[in-house]
Amino acid sequence: MNGIEAMRFEEATPVQEQVIPTILEGKDVIACAQTGTGKTAAFLLPVIHRIISAPKQDKIRALVVVPTRELAIQISQQMEGFGYFAPVSSLAVYGGGTGAVYANEKRALTSGADLVVCTPGRMISHLNLGYVDFSDLDFFILDEADRMLDMGFFDDIMKIASTVPPKTQRLLFSATMPPRIRELARKTLNKPREINIGLSAPPDQIRQEAYVLHEAQKMPMVRHLTSDQRMRSILIFSDTKIGVKQLSKNLKSKGLAVEEIHSDLDQAEREKVMNRFRSRNTRILVATDIISRGIDVEDIDMVINYDVPHDAEDYVHRIGRTARAGAHGKACTLVSPEDQRKFASIERLLRRTVDKPRLPEDMGEAPEYNPGKVAGGGRPGKHFSRKRHGGKRPAGKKPAGRNHRKR
Repeated sequence: MNGIEAMRFEEATPVQEQVIPTILEGKDVIACAQTGTGKTAAFLLPVIHRIISAPKQDKIRALVVVPTRELAIQISQQMEGFGYFAPVSSLAVYGGGTGAVYANEKRALTSGADLVVCTPGRMISHLNLGYVDFSDLDFFILDEADRMLDMGFFDDIMKIASTVPPKTQRLLFSATMPPRIRELARKTLNKPREINIGLSAPPDQIRQEAYVLHEAQKMPMVRHLTSDQRMRSILIFSDTKIGVKQLSKNLKSKGLAVEEIHSDLDQAEREKVMNRFRSRNTRILVATDIISRGIDVEDIDMVINYDVPHDAEDYVHRIGRTARAGAHGKACTLVSPEDQRKFASIERLLRRTVDKPRLPEDMGEAPEYNPGKVAGGGRPGKHFSRKRHGGKRPAGKKPAGRNHRKR
Protein backbone atom coordinates (compact mmCIF):
# COMPACT_ATOMS: atom_id res chain seq x y z
CA MET A 1 0.00 0.00 0.00
CA ASN A 2 2.93 2.35 0.63
CA GLY A 3 4.20 1.62 -2.89
CA ILE A 4 0.76 2.27 -4.40
CA GLU A 5 0.53 5.57 -2.54
CA ALA A 6 4.05 6.59 -3.56
CA MET A 7 3.17 5.96 -7.22
CA ARG A 8 0.07 8.16 -6.79
CA PHE A 9 -2.47 5.50 -7.70
CA GLU A 10 -5.81 6.39 -6.12
CA GLU A 11 -8.64 4.65 -7.98
CA ALA A 12 -8.84 1.27 -9.66
CA THR A 13 -9.53 1.14 -13.39
CA PRO A 14 -12.21 -1.26 -14.74
CA VAL A 15 -9.67 -3.91 -15.68
CA GLN A 16 -8.12 -3.74 -12.20
CA GLU A 17 -11.52 -4.01 -10.52
CA GLN A 18 -12.22 -7.25 -12.37
CA VAL A 19 -8.79 -8.86 -12.67
CA ILE A 20 -7.33 -8.33 -9.19
CA PRO A 21 -10.03 -10.27 -7.25
CA THR A 22 -9.96 -13.07 -9.84
CA ILE A 23 -6.19 -13.51 -9.50
CA LEU A 24 -6.47 -13.48 -5.70
CA GLU A 25 -9.05 -16.28 -6.00
CA GLY A 26 -6.39 -18.35 -7.76
CA LYS A 27 -8.23 -18.64 -11.08
CA ASP A 28 -6.65 -18.52 -14.54
CA VAL A 29 -7.52 -15.36 -16.48
CA ILE A 30 -7.84 -14.38 -20.13
CA ALA A 31 -8.33 -10.61 -20.33
CA CYS A 32 -8.89 -8.36 -23.33
CA ALA A 33 -7.56 -4.94 -22.35
CA GLN A 34 -5.59 -2.42 -24.35
CA THR A 35 -2.45 -0.55 -23.33
CA GLY A 36 -3.23 2.38 -21.05
CA THR A 37 -6.06 0.76 -19.08
CA GLY A 38 -3.89 -0.12 -16.08
CA LYS A 39 -3.52 -3.84 -16.83
CA THR A 40 0.11 -3.95 -15.65
CA ALA A 41 -0.94 -3.03 -12.12
CA ALA A 42 -3.90 -5.40 -12.49
CA PHE A 43 -1.56 -8.38 -12.48
CA LEU A 44 1.47 -7.02 -10.60
CA LEU A 45 -0.39 -5.97 -7.45
CA PRO A 46 -2.08 -9.32 -6.69
CA VAL A 47 1.10 -11.19 -7.67
CA ILE A 48 3.18 -9.09 -5.25
CA HIS A 49 0.53 -9.63 -2.56
CA ARG A 50 0.59 -13.39 -3.01
CA ILE A 51 4.40 -13.54 -3.08
CA ILE A 52 4.93 -11.57 0.14
CA SER A 53 2.08 -13.44 1.88
CA ALA A 54 3.80 -16.81 1.34
CA PRO A 55 7.01 -18.15 2.92
CA LYS A 56 10.19 -16.83 1.31
CA GLN A 57 11.75 -19.11 -1.32
CA ASP A 58 14.93 -18.89 -3.36
CA LYS A 59 13.03 -19.86 -6.50
CA ILE A 60 11.36 -17.95 -9.32
CA ARG A 61 7.77 -17.29 -8.24
CA ALA A 62 6.33 -15.39 -11.20
CA LEU A 63 7.22 -15.20 -14.90
CA VAL A 64 5.93 -12.44 -17.18
CA VAL A 65 6.52 -12.92 -20.92
CA VAL A 66 6.28 -9.79 -23.12
CA PRO A 67 6.96 -9.03 -26.82
CA THR A 68 9.62 -6.31 -26.55
CA ARG A 69 12.58 -5.19 -24.46
CA GLU A 70 10.94 -1.81 -23.93
CA LEU A 71 7.87 -3.38 -22.36
CA ALA A 72 10.03 -5.69 -20.23
CA ILE A 73 11.87 -2.66 -18.86
CA GLN A 74 8.66 -0.74 -18.22
CA ILE A 75 7.02 -3.60 -16.29
CA SER A 76 10.22 -4.15 -14.32
CA GLN A 77 10.27 -0.45 -13.38
CA GLN A 78 6.63 -0.59 -12.25
CA MET A 79 7.46 -3.70 -10.25
CA GLU A 80 10.24 -1.80 -8.50
CA GLY A 81 7.82 1.03 -7.69
CA PHE A 82 5.03 -1.14 -6.33
CA GLY A 83 7.44 -3.40 -4.46
CA TYR A 84 9.77 -0.67 -3.16
CA PHE A 85 8.62 -1.10 0.45
CA ALA A 86 8.11 -4.86 0.21
CA PRO A 87 10.57 -7.79 0.40
CA VAL A 88 10.21 -8.75 -3.25
CA SER A 89 12.84 -8.98 -6.00
CA SER A 90 12.48 -8.69 -9.77
CA LEU A 91 14.61 -9.13 -12.88
CA ALA A 92 14.18 -8.05 -16.51
CA VAL A 93 15.59 -10.54 -19.04
CA TYR A 94 15.84 -9.35 -22.64
CA GLY A 95 18.19 -9.51 -25.59
CA GLY A 96 20.71 -7.02 -26.85
CA GLY A 97 22.97 -6.83 -23.81
CA THR A 98 26.63 -7.69 -23.31
CA GLY A 99 28.11 -10.96 -22.13
CA ALA A 100 28.30 -9.52 -18.61
CA VAL A 101 24.56 -8.76 -18.69
CA TYR A 102 23.85 -12.33 -19.79
CA ALA A 103 26.01 -13.65 -16.95
CA ASN A 104 24.11 -11.50 -14.43
CA GLU A 105 20.83 -12.82 -15.78
CA LYS A 106 22.10 -16.38 -15.40
CA ARG A 107 23.12 -15.77 -11.76
CA ALA A 108 19.73 -14.24 -10.94
CA LEU A 109 17.81 -17.02 -12.68
CA THR A 110 19.90 -19.63 -10.85
CA SER A 111 19.66 -18.08 -7.39
CA GLY A 112 15.99 -17.20 -7.86
CA ALA A 113 14.19 -13.88 -8.30
CA ASP A 114 10.61 -13.48 -7.09
CA LEU A 115 9.43 -12.10 -10.45
CA VAL A 116 11.09 -12.34 -13.86
CA VAL A 117 9.98 -10.27 -16.86
CA CYS A 118 11.35 -11.61 -20.13
CA THR A 119 11.16 -11.55 -23.90
CA PRO A 120 10.53 -14.99 -25.46
CA GLY A 121 13.79 -15.35 -27.40
CA ARG A 122 16.03 -14.42 -24.49
CA MET A 123 14.26 -16.80 -22.10
CA ILE A 124 14.51 -19.62 -24.65
CA SER A 125 18.28 -19.13 -24.83
CA HIS A 126 18.53 -19.45 -21.02
CA LEU A 127 16.21 -22.48 -20.97
CA ASN A 128 18.30 -24.23 -23.60
CA LEU A 129 21.31 -24.12 -21.26
CA GLY A 130 19.42 -26.08 -18.61
CA TYR A 131 19.81 -24.02 -15.42
CA VAL A 132 16.41 -22.28 -15.25
CA ASP A 133 14.15 -23.82 -12.60
CA PHE A 134 10.40 -23.15 -12.82
CA SER A 135 9.45 -26.02 -10.50
CA ASP A 136 7.99 -23.66 -7.86
CA LEU A 137 6.51 -21.12 -10.28
CA ASP A 138 3.21 -19.73 -8.97
CA PHE A 139 2.33 -17.37 -11.84
CA PHE A 140 2.82 -17.58 -15.62
CA ILE A 141 1.74 -14.33 -17.34
CA LEU A 142 1.56 -13.57 -21.06
CA ASP A 143 1.23 -9.82 -21.68
CA GLU A 144 0.33 -8.33 -25.09
CA ALA A 145 -0.13 -11.86 -26.37
CA ASP A 146 -1.61 -10.70 -29.69
CA ARG A 147 1.51 -8.72 -30.48
CA MET A 148 3.75 -11.68 -29.57
CA LEU A 149 1.86 -13.82 -32.06
CA ASP A 150 2.14 -11.10 -34.71
CA MET A 151 5.90 -11.16 -34.14
CA GLY A 152 6.06 -14.94 -34.67
CA PHE A 153 6.62 -16.04 -31.06
CA PHE A 154 3.94 -18.77 -30.90
CA ASP A 155 6.43 -21.67 -30.84
CA ASP A 156 8.65 -19.91 -28.29
CA ILE A 157 5.66 -19.25 -26.02
CA MET A 158 4.59 -22.89 -26.22
CA LYS A 159 8.12 -24.07 -25.43
CA ILE A 160 8.28 -21.80 -22.35
CA ALA A 161 4.78 -22.92 -21.31
CA SER A 162 5.87 -26.57 -21.52
CA THR A 163 8.42 -25.95 -18.73
CA VAL A 164 5.80 -24.49 -16.38
CA PRO A 165 4.26 -26.85 -13.76
CA PRO A 166 0.56 -27.74 -14.18
CA LYS A 167 -0.25 -26.15 -10.79
CA THR A 168 0.91 -22.71 -11.93
CA GLN A 169 -1.76 -20.00 -12.19
CA ARG A 170 -1.81 -18.67 -15.76
CA LEU A 171 -2.83 -15.20 -16.91
CA LEU A 172 -3.13 -14.00 -20.52
CA PHE A 173 -3.60 -10.36 -21.53
CA SER A 174 -4.28 -9.19 -25.07
CA ALA A 175 -5.53 -5.99 -26.70
CA THR A 176 -7.57 -8.05 -29.17
CA MET A 177 -9.14 -11.50 -29.08
CA PRO A 178 -8.73 -13.12 -32.53
CA PRO A 179 -9.02 -16.91 -32.98
CA ARG A 180 -5.24 -17.39 -32.61
CA ILE A 181 -5.35 -15.91 -29.10
CA ARG A 182 -8.17 -18.24 -28.13
CA GLU A 183 -6.14 -21.15 -29.48
CA LEU A 184 -3.17 -20.03 -27.39
CA ALA A 185 -5.41 -19.70 -24.32
CA ARG A 186 -6.84 -23.18 -24.90
CA LYS A 187 -3.32 -24.65 -25.01
CA THR A 188 -1.85 -22.73 -22.06
CA LEU A 189 -4.68 -21.90 -19.60
CA ASN A 190 -6.86 -24.08 -17.37
CA LYS A 191 -10.58 -23.17 -17.34
CA PRO A 192 -9.84 -19.44 -17.41
CA ARG A 193 -12.25 -16.70 -16.41
CA GLU A 194 -12.70 -14.36 -19.37
CA ILE A 195 -12.63 -10.61 -18.75
CA ASN A 196 -13.34 -8.33 -21.71
CA ILE A 197 -12.76 -4.62 -21.25
CA GLY A 198 -12.79 -4.14 -25.02
CA LEU A 199 -11.10 -1.52 -27.13
CA SER A 200 -11.64 1.85 -25.50
CA ALA A 201 -12.20 4.84 -27.69
CA PRO A 202 -9.38 7.41 -27.57
CA PRO A 203 -9.86 9.82 -24.64
CA ASP A 204 -11.95 12.90 -25.33
CA GLN A 205 -8.93 15.00 -24.29
CA ILE A 206 -7.20 14.07 -27.56
CA ARG A 207 -8.00 16.52 -30.36
CA GLN A 208 -7.84 14.37 -33.49
CA GLU A 209 -7.14 15.88 -36.90
CA ALA A 210 -6.42 14.37 -40.31
CA TYR A 211 -4.73 16.36 -43.07
CA VAL A 212 -5.64 15.15 -46.55
CA LEU A 213 -2.65 15.87 -48.81
CA HIS A 214 -0.34 14.62 -51.50
CA GLU A 215 2.77 12.63 -50.54
CA ALA A 216 5.01 15.57 -51.50
CA GLN A 217 3.13 17.81 -49.05
CA LYS A 218 3.80 15.61 -46.02
CA MET A 219 7.20 17.01 -45.09
CA PRO A 220 6.12 20.68 -45.34
CA MET A 221 3.10 19.80 -43.20
CA VAL A 222 5.29 18.19 -40.53
CA ARG A 223 7.47 21.29 -40.44
CA HIS A 224 4.34 23.43 -40.11
CA LEU A 225 2.96 21.33 -37.23
CA THR A 226 6.28 21.20 -35.36
CA SER A 227 6.68 24.99 -35.65
CA ASP A 228 3.95 25.39 -33.01
CA GLN A 229 6.07 26.18 -29.94
CA ARG A 230 3.18 25.36 -27.62
CA MET A 231 3.85 21.74 -28.48
CA ARG A 232 6.81 21.12 -26.20
CA SER A 233 6.92 17.33 -26.65
CA ILE A 234 6.15 15.75 -30.05
CA LEU A 235 6.14 12.08 -31.08
CA ILE A 236 6.12 11.28 -34.82
CA PHE A 237 5.41 7.78 -36.14
CA SER A 238 6.67 6.48 -39.49
CA ASP A 239 6.06 2.96 -40.78
CA THR A 240 9.68 2.09 -41.60
CA LYS A 241 13.08 2.71 -40.08
CA ILE A 242 14.20 4.19 -43.43
CA GLY A 243 11.31 6.62 -43.21
CA VAL A 244 12.25 7.46 -39.62
CA LYS A 245 15.85 8.19 -40.60
CA GLN A 246 14.88 10.38 -43.56
CA LEU A 247 12.30 12.32 -41.57
CA SER A 248 14.69 12.83 -38.66
CA LYS A 249 17.45 14.03 -41.00
CA ASN A 250 15.11 16.50 -42.69
CA LEU A 251 13.89 17.99 -39.42
CA LYS A 252 17.42 18.23 -38.02
CA SER A 253 18.43 20.20 -41.12
CA LYS A 254 15.89 22.81 -40.02
CA GLY A 255 17.63 23.20 -36.68
CA LEU A 256 15.08 21.25 -34.64
CA ALA A 257 15.93 19.14 -31.56
CA VAL A 258 15.13 15.71 -33.00
CA GLU A 259 16.10 12.13 -32.16
CA GLU A 260 15.04 8.82 -33.64
CA ILE A 261 14.32 5.35 -32.34
CA HIS A 262 14.05 2.15 -34.37
CA SER A 263 15.31 -1.44 -34.45
CA ASP A 264 18.79 -0.49 -35.72
CA LEU A 265 19.60 1.06 -32.34
CA ASP A 266 20.84 -1.25 -29.61
CA GLN A 267 19.05 -1.39 -26.29
CA ALA A 268 21.39 1.00 -24.47
CA GLU A 269 20.97 3.61 -27.20
CA ARG A 270 17.18 3.27 -27.16
CA GLU A 271 17.06 3.77 -23.41
CA LYS A 272 19.21 6.90 -23.62
CA VAL A 273 17.00 8.34 -26.38
CA MET A 274 13.83 7.59 -24.42
CA ASN A 275 15.24 9.11 -21.23
CA ARG A 276 16.16 12.32 -23.06
CA PHE A 277 12.66 12.46 -24.52
CA ARG A 278 11.02 11.86 -21.13
CA SER A 279 13.10 14.58 -19.52
CA ARG A 280 12.25 17.07 -22.33
CA ASN A 281 15.88 17.38 -23.41
CA THR A 282 14.64 16.18 -26.80
CA ARG A 283 11.55 17.97 -28.11
CA ILE A 284 10.79 15.74 -31.11
CA LEU A 285 11.09 11.95 -31.25
CA VAL A 286 10.63 10.14 -34.58
CA ALA A 287 9.92 6.42 -34.19
CA THR A 288 8.59 3.26 -35.74
CA ASP A 289 5.80 1.28 -34.09
CA ILE A 290 8.45 -0.21 -31.81
CA ILE A 291 7.14 2.21 -29.14
CA SER A 292 3.46 2.46 -30.13
CA ARG A 293 2.50 0.12 -27.28
CA GLY A 294 3.76 -0.37 -23.80
CA ILE A 295 5.89 2.77 -23.34
CA ASP A 296 4.69 5.01 -20.55
CA VAL A 297 5.73 8.58 -21.38
CA GLU A 298 3.49 11.23 -19.92
CA ASP A 299 3.04 14.84 -21.05
CA ILE A 300 3.39 14.26 -24.81
CA ASP A 301 1.64 17.25 -26.34
CA MET A 302 1.25 15.97 -29.90
CA VAL A 303 1.43 12.70 -31.84
CA ILE A 304 1.88 12.89 -35.62
CA ASN A 305 1.18 9.89 -37.84
CA TYR A 306 3.44 10.60 -40.81
CA ASP A 307 2.10 7.35 -42.28
CA VAL A 308 -1.42 6.04 -41.65
CA PRO A 309 -1.10 2.87 -39.54
CA HIS A 310 -1.63 -0.37 -41.45
CA ASP A 311 -3.95 -1.63 -38.74
CA ALA A 312 -6.90 0.43 -37.55
CA GLU A 313 -6.39 -0.55 -33.90
CA ASP A 314 -2.74 0.50 -34.06
CA TYR A 315 -4.02 4.04 -34.63
CA VAL A 316 -5.65 3.95 -31.18
CA HIS A 317 -2.42 2.70 -29.61
CA ARG A 318 -0.33 5.36 -31.35
CA ILE A 319 -2.44 8.38 -30.48
CA GLY A 320 -2.90 7.01 -26.97
CA ARG A 321 0.68 8.11 -26.27
CA THR A 322 -0.71 11.63 -25.75
CA ALA A 323 -3.34 12.86 -23.26
CA ARG A 324 -2.04 10.47 -20.60
CA ALA A 325 -3.24 10.67 -16.99
CA GLY A 326 -6.08 13.06 -17.84
CA ALA A 327 -3.98 15.65 -19.68
CA HIS A 328 -4.94 17.13 -23.06
CA GLY A 329 -3.19 16.31 -26.32
CA LYS A 330 -3.33 16.55 -30.09
CA ALA A 331 -3.10 13.78 -32.71
CA CYS A 332 -2.51 14.63 -36.37
CA THR A 333 -2.54 12.09 -39.19
CA LEU A 334 -1.23 12.79 -42.69
CA VAL A 335 -3.47 11.04 -45.21
CA SER A 336 -2.21 10.68 -48.78
CA PRO A 337 -4.56 9.48 -51.57
CA GLU A 338 -3.10 5.96 -51.28
CA ASP A 339 -3.91 5.87 -47.54
CA GLN A 340 -7.48 7.14 -47.66
CA ARG A 341 -9.08 3.68 -47.48
CA LYS A 342 -6.95 2.80 -44.45
CA PHE A 343 -7.99 5.99 -42.70
CA ALA A 344 -11.65 5.31 -43.52
CA SER A 345 -11.25 1.97 -41.73
CA ILE A 346 -9.91 3.84 -38.70
CA GLU A 347 -12.94 6.12 -38.72
CA ARG A 348 -15.23 3.08 -38.89
CA LEU A 349 -13.47 1.60 -35.85
CA LEU A 350 -13.77 4.90 -33.98
CA ARG A 351 -17.39 5.26 -35.11
CA ARG A 352 -16.78 8.92 -35.76
CA THR A 353 -15.49 11.25 -38.45
CA VAL A 354 -12.11 12.81 -37.66
CA ASP A 355 -11.84 16.54 -38.36
CA LYS A 356 -10.03 17.34 -41.61
CA PRO A 357 -8.71 20.93 -41.50
CA ARG A 358 -7.66 22.76 -44.64
CA LEU A 359 -3.97 22.84 -45.49
CA PRO A 360 -2.09 26.13 -45.05
CA GLU A 361 -2.51 28.21 -48.21
CA ASP A 362 1.20 28.17 -49.10
CA MET A 363 1.14 24.36 -49.49
CA GLY A 364 -0.99 24.38 -52.61
CA GLU A 365 -4.06 22.38 -53.57
CA ALA A 366 -5.03 19.32 -51.54
CA PRO A 367 -6.56 16.15 -53.00
CA GLU A 368 -10.21 15.33 -52.45
CA TYR A 369 -11.00 12.98 -49.56
CA ASN A 370 -12.85 10.16 -51.27
CA PRO A 371 -11.83 6.80 -49.73
CA GLY A 372 -14.41 4.95 -51.86
CA LYS A 373 -12.54 5.89 -55.02
CA VAL A 374 -9.74 3.42 -55.72
CA ALA A 375 -6.72 4.59 -57.72
CA GLY A 376 -6.37 2.44 -60.81
CA GLY A 377 -9.76 0.77 -60.36
CA GLY A 378 -10.69 -2.18 -58.22
CA ARG A 379 -12.99 -2.68 -55.28
CA PRO A 380 -12.81 -0.19 -52.37
CA GLY A 381 -11.11 -1.63 -49.34
CA LYS A 382 -9.60 -4.51 -51.29
CA HIS A 383 -6.06 -3.85 -50.14
CA PHE A 384 -6.76 -3.21 -46.48
CA SER A 385 -7.64 -6.22 -44.40
CA ARG A 386 -8.12 -6.62 -40.67
CA LYS A 387 -7.88 -10.37 -40.92
CA ARG A 388 -5.75 -10.72 -37.80
CA HIS A 389 -8.69 -9.61 -35.65
CA GLY A 390 -11.48 -12.07 -35.05
CA GLY A 391 -15.09 -10.99 -34.69
CA LYS A 392 -16.61 -7.56 -34.43
CA ARG A 393 -15.08 -4.84 -32.35
CA PRO A 394 -17.08 -3.48 -29.46
CA ALA A 395 -18.88 -0.20 -29.84
CA GLY A 396 -17.03 2.87 -28.66
CA LYS A 397 -17.35 3.26 -24.91
CA LYS A 398 -16.28 5.73 -22.33
CA PRO A 399 -12.50 5.29 -22.22
CA ALA A 400 -11.27 3.17 -19.34
CA GLY A 401 -8.29 5.48 -19.04
CA ARG A 402 -5.50 5.15 -16.52
CA ASN A 403 -5.53 5.40 -12.79
CA HIS A 404 -6.29 8.93 -11.64
CA ARG A 405 -3.07 10.56 -10.49
CA LYS A 406 -2.48 13.83 -8.71
CA ARG A 407 -0.82 16.25 -11.06
